[in-house]
Amino acid sequence: MTSLPVYSKKRQRMSSEEAQRLLDPATLARISGLIVRARMIVEGSITGLHRSPFHGSSVEFAEHREYVPGDDIRHIDWKVLGRSDRFYIKQFEEETNLRVQLVMDASESMNYGSGAMTKLEYARTLAAALAYLILGQQDAVGALVFDDKIRADAPISQSRSHLQDLVSVLSQESGKDTTDIGEVLGRVSDRLKRRCLIVLMTDLFDEPEGILHGLRRLRHAGHDVLVLHVMDPDELEFPFTRMTMFEGLEGMQDQLADPEAVREAYLAEVREFTRTIRRDFRNSGIQYQLADCSRSFDQVLREALVRRSGSPR
Repeated sequence: MTSLPVYSKKRQRMSSEEAQRLLDPATLARISGLIVRARMIVEGSITGLHRSPFHGSSVEFAEHREYVPGDDIRHIDWKVLGRSDRFYIKQFEEETNLRVQLVMDASESMNYGSGAMTKLEYARTLAAALAYLILGQQDAVGALVFDDKIRADAPISQSRSHLQDLVSVLSQESGKDTTDIGEVLGRVSDRLKRRCLIVLMTDLFDEPEGILHGLRRLRHAGHDVLVLHVMDPDELEFPFTRMTMFEGLEGMQDQLADPEAVREAYLAEVREFTRTIRRDFRNSGIQYQLADCSRSFDQVLREALVRRSGSPR
């Protein structure tokens, strides 16, 4: 599987500051706007899906303890009684229907955007909408932001008040460094002690073999995986017509090129790359969804969740 060239049309960069504290007014404004956008997406268009895309068990066996008067006899383990002639109660650990780990790429290449939003801003909104939906159906969700390493994270929780923490993590400034998706996914796998649905939001601008290895490691550990492939329409359509300076991202050199001379080869490479990752992901039991930044958020999420609800587990 070949990787795509990581270029964007040369554009003026906004000054990049360190992530601001949660109580900073500018940070609070970003967070509140993201929550409102998430609420509008979920309650407006995809709330009807509610529980259907998410399926799991409600309790998990923890241990036995001896029966004491007053215990519910429905929890007596009759098999243990038959072996030991003593009454034992099954104790269960309460478990949410679903545990979701949102994993968002915030590397330099995610800063590109030809429309109202960069890929990073688009991914943030997708992640916030999913968090809002998941918490709204009383499931548990956490968020993690990375480039070549994990930069910020919020633990998995099902508390409704957790949304502010999640959006705070998603809103942190980044987009300054290269990507190492495979390495980060390995760290995610090491951190998760219970099975989850992993939702990876990334433009996949990294070594394909490393990405696939990291995703397969998650699948081998028993996790379900959904990849939202965030792409700007410029990257999908290559609409440039005049001699253009393309900015090399994540360590690549800037290049001056005639778009007419390279368009056909570039688009062919994009089609081959997408075809290959779809095939490799499908063969590895990984769900793939293109998240074209020109499409509305609810369309992308609805498509991904409907496919998920209709696919065998």
